[in-house]
Amino acid sequence: MTNNIVVTNIQRADAATIDGLREAGVATAHEAAGRTGLVGIAVQARQSGLTIAGSAVTVSSHPGDNLMIHTAVEQCRPGDILVVTTTSSSVHGMFGDLLATSLMARGVRGLVIDAGVRDIATLRAMGFPVWSRAVHAQGTVKATPGSVNIPVVCDGQLISPGDVVVADDDGVVCIPREQAQRVHQASVERVALESAKRELLASGTLGLDLYNLRPLLESLGVTYIDDPVTNKTQ
Repeated sequence: MTNNIVVTNIQRADAATIDGLREAGVATAHEAAGRTGLVGIAVQARQSGLTIAGSAVTVSSHPGDNLMIHTAVEQCRPGDILVVTTTSSSVHGMFGDLLATSLMARGVRGLVIDAGVRDIATLRAMGFPVWSRAVHAQGTVKATPGSVNIPVVCDGQLISPGDVVVADDDGVVCIPREQAQRVHQASVERVALESAKRELLASGTLGLDLYNLRPLLESLGVTYIDDPVTNKTQ
């Protein structure tokens, strides 16, 4: 088998599960997944206040070469998120407003790229969400083969085609497709629990009491001192 392939048919999570994970957001989905799945902090939001979720269409590309990004556009469906990685570190501006226009025409919800983007002001004006390692005007070529829809590693996180990717101001998290429904349900339960806790905290309840942390402090040897001068304890 050739090392450079384009997989044309991938399995995706159902739309309701994906939309539910978008409602949960990155932090809640990450917690509900057992604190797993986070893409590294180098890949950052390039706009504020947006949350997206979708099925990953993955790209493994040569650094400084966006040939396979163009190739991947054809494999995208409405609701997908394009996830681009390079075979070695790169901050080239591998993606700009023209590729975004092409992806928007196919209903793609956004881009996660472990490399650079450019035309960032135009991308923001277009409303096309991007999470990237860098913003850099350095151009690219179209010359080197790569692969589409294979497992890739995006800033330390394994992402397989069809996995659910959630991205917001907190970063990016990947939920394996097979676990998406379970994580969605756990997210719903977590949101309900946090809502109840929020009401208690808003009413004046202290986190020390809500989480029963006083016995823990005592067991750790933490003491309360009334007067640091005399070292008088309460």
